[in-house]
Parts: sequence; structure tokens; C-alpha cells
Amino acid sequence: MNQLFPIFVKLNQIHTLLVGGGNVALEKFQALVSNDKALNLTIVAKEINPAFEELLQEYPQVKLYVRPFEPNDLIDKQLVIAATNNTALNDQLRSLTSQGNILFNAADKPDLCDFYLGSIVKKGDLKIAISTNGKSPTIAKRVKELLNDLLPEEIDETLSLMSAYREQLKGDFEFKVKKLNEHTKNILRYER
Repeated sequence: MNQLFPIFVKLNQIHTLLVGGGNVALEKFQALVSNDKALNLTIVAKEINPAFEELLQEYPQVKLYVRPFEPNDLIDKQLVIAATNNTALNDQLRSLTSQGNILFNAADKPDLCDFYLGSIVKKGDLKIAISTNGKSPTIAKRVKELLNDLLPEEIDETLSLMSAYREQLKGDFEFKVKKLNEHTKNILRYER
């Protein structure tokens, strides 16, 4: 049973810790920064991939510590992502984050995770998150490709127009919802 509750997090308003400096950590960093270039992020890694370190120069607000993880690294963090192949470290992070009520994700370890990093479809201001409940990132990737192909490039313009229309509407919440539903009911009809 899929019990996941999808949310969108403002990465510039919470403090995230990324543990690891290899290719998987780089992939997680790219996923984070592609959603918010102004993210509030600290990275701790015993070693760091040179390409990753070079990329980080473009993000001066990101703090990098090239050293082993220390429990004090969790102070003031709300979200932790482990991108290591060190089982003992991942287990330690899981335990510490649980004690500190910090949301935790371990790459390729769904049983340790409080949340998953899904595939994301972005078209301007439209963002759709796709999850397979940790079972198949490959299927999520294929669904992402399908949605990218199906959604028109003009969707962002449509969102802007709908936002302006919504601001012009007068009346209570129920009236506004009714009017917006009438206006959008045929907007994404897909003809096969």
C-alpha cells in the first residue's frame, strides 16, 4: 500500500545536509539544485569527486567540509540525504536523524528512508513529482519522459494566465473554485 504523502519543500528555507562526495552525491546535489539554486545546503564528505568540487564553486552559499561525518553536523538540519556506500554510516545517520526528528533519505536504501526523491517533470512553474514508492526509479523515469512529451510547452503561459484570472475573480472560495473548474475543464484534453 502506498502511504506516501507528496509535498514540495522550499529548500532555501530549511537547512539540508548531504553526506557523501562521490557520483551518487553529485547526482543528489544536481537534483536539489535543479529545484532551487539558492538552497541552504551543507555537504560533508571524507573525499569529494573533483568534478563535484568544481561544480560547487558556482554555489558559494553551499558549505563543504571534506572530512568524516560528525554527529554535530546534524545541528540545525531539517533534512538529511546520505549518498554513501557505507552501511554503518547510513545506519548511524538513520539512528541520529530519528532521535532528532530530522527527515532522512539514504540513496538506494528505501527501508531507511523517511522520504524518497522522485522523478520530477518541470515545465516552467508546473512541477509534477513521480514516485513508485521506492520500488522502481526506472519506471518513474519512463513516466517522467512520457509526461514531458505530453505536456505542451505553452503550459507555463497558461499557468500565468490562470493566475491572473484567479486574481480577478470576486466571490467566496466555492465560487472561485467553480469558475476555475469551468474555465479549465477542457484545457488539457489529449486527443489520440
